[in-house]
Amino acid sequence: MSSPLSEKKVIISLLAGWAALVGIQVYILKRLGFPTGICWGDSLISVTLLLLSSLLVLNIIKYYMPTAYQFVGILVSSLVLSLLWLFISNSFLRIVFNNEVAYLSFLRNSLIVRFAFAFVILTIVVTASILWYSWQERQKEEQRKLDVEALSREAELFKLRQQLQPHFLFNSLNSINALIGLDPQQARKMVQQLSDFLRGTLKKEESQMVTLEEEIGYLNLYLEIEKVRFGNRLQTAINVPDECKQALLPTLLLQPIVENAIKFGLYDTTGQTLITIDCMLEQNYLVISVKNPFDPETAMPKKGTGFGLSSIQRRLYLLFARNDLLVTNAQDTIFDTTVKIPQSNE
Repeated sequence: MSSPLSEKKVIISLLAGWAALVGIQVYILKRLGFPTGICWGDSLISVTLLLLSSLLVLNIIKYYMPTAYQFVGILVSSLVLSLLWLFISNSFLRIVFNNEVAYLSFLRNSLIVRFAFAFVILTIVVTASILWYSWQERQKEEQRKLDVEALSREAELFKLRQQLQPHFLFNSLNSINALIGLDPQQARKMVQQLSDFLRGTLKKEESQMVTLEEEIGYLNLYLEIEKVRFGNRLQTAINVPDECKQALLPTLLLQPIVENAIKFGLYDTTGQTLITIDCMLEQNYLVISVKNPFDPETAMPKKGTGFGLSSIQRRLYLLFARNDLLVTNAQDTIFDTTVKIPQSNE
C-alpha cells in the first residue's frame, strides 16, 4: 500500500499554506489601517519564519521519531518552537520597522495573539508530522513482515519439493538397478524417461502456475516410468475435457497424488490396478479426482496416506490460504482423492 502523500506533496502543501497565511495576514493588517509596505513586510517575515519552523519540525521528526504519542511532549515542542519563532520574528520586525512608532506599539500589543497563532499552527504541524511519519513507518514494517512471510512460504514450499523429489528419485533408481540385470533395454528406457522428467520438473518453481494440459504432460512422463517399474499391473485412465486443458494449477501438484494412489493401489492389491484421473470445471474451480482401488483389510487410507497428501494439503494452504482444497474419501474398495484449484476471475 503506497502513501497518499509524498515529501514533495507535503512541501507543496506547506507553500500553499504559506501563501494563504500571507494573504490573510495582509488583509487583516490592511483592515487595521497599516500601509501596504508594513502589511506585506510583516506578513512575509512572520509567515516565512513560521514556514521555516514547520520545515524544521518535518526534518527533525523524519530522522527522530518519538517512541510514543505523548500529548505533553507535542505541546512542549510546539510551545518551545512558538516562543523561538516569536522572539526571532519580533526581533526582525523591530529592526525592519524601527521608525514606525504606531506599528511597533501594535507589534508589542499583539505578541500574545501572535504567539497563540504560531502555537496552534505548529501544534498542528507537529501532530500531523508525527502521524504521517508513523504511518509511513507502519507501512514499511508491514511490508517487511509480508516480505519475511513470503520468503518463509517459499522456503517451506522448496523444502516440501526437496522432500518429494528424492523420494520419487530413489524409487526410480532402485527400479533401474533391478532392471539392469533382467532387462537392460527397459533399464535404458527408464533412465531416458527419468532424465526427461527431471529436466522439465527441476526448472519449475513450486509456486508457478501451469495449464492442466502441461501438467498432464509431465504426469504422463512420470506414469511411463512407473509403468516400467510395475509392467502391466499399472493401468491408467486420464479424462481431461477440452474446456479444462487451459485451467491453471500449481506445477507438479498431481504427481505426488498419483504416486500415493499407485502406492496404495498396487502395494495392497494383486493383479491389474486401474488409476483413474477425472477433471472438470465446477463454478470457479478446477476439480481433479484421482481414484485407486485398495484392500480395506490391509490398507488404512482413512487414517491418512503419508507424506505425499499431507505435503499437497500444506502446499495448497501456503498458496491459497485454505485447508479445504484437498479431500479424501474411502468407499467400499475405492479410495478417492479430490483436489480443487481456485481459478482466477481475470
